Amino acid sequence: MNRIADIGSLALCTLLVAAAGCTTNPNTGYTTASHFRTGIETVCVPIWVRGKNVYRRGLEMRLTEALVKRIEHDTPYKVTTKPRADTQLTGTIDNIEQRVLSFNPNTGLAREMELTVVVSFTWTDLRDGQIIEKQKNFRVVGNYIEECPFSEDFFQGSEDVVNKLAKRIVEQMEAPW
Repeated sequence: MNRIADIGSLALCTLLVAAAGCTTNPNTGYTTASHFRTGIETVCVPIWVRGKNVYRRGLEMRLTEALVKRIEHDTPYKVTTKPRADTQLTGTIDNIEQRVLSFNPNTGLAREMELTVVVSFTWTDLRDGQIIEKQKNFRVVGNYIEECPFSEDFFQGSEDVVNKLAKRIVEQMEAPW
């Protein structure tokens, strides 16, 4: 008798779960459609600028290059010049922060460093002047190790952060859910 009640309860639970799954809208689930906005084919990416308190030269060039490569690789958009572009992605490197995460107890020198890059960017539709996406204080953090055997300097440490930053910015170019 107890076994029949268990089987009945299991059947009822299965029926309820199946019914709940059938009542959802199938258009809001998984899709094979592109994650990116339709109607946009080209993007202009001018060289980003450094904020007035950012003194690391060349970082804006490396970030612009990483963005162009990431847009070309991960999106259906093509990067082109402003007169031919549908949209424009502009940005500023607002701040670069470094802090020591750990010290070598024998020498007192920094062992591991944390690097934070803060940017602001605007993605604008050049056809009608509408802002598609705008972000301020968009930050990415990375680490690098200054000591042997790695002996990484700021350039090598910032390369990882620049690539992460480009990836995260391009993710912001996806269409809203």
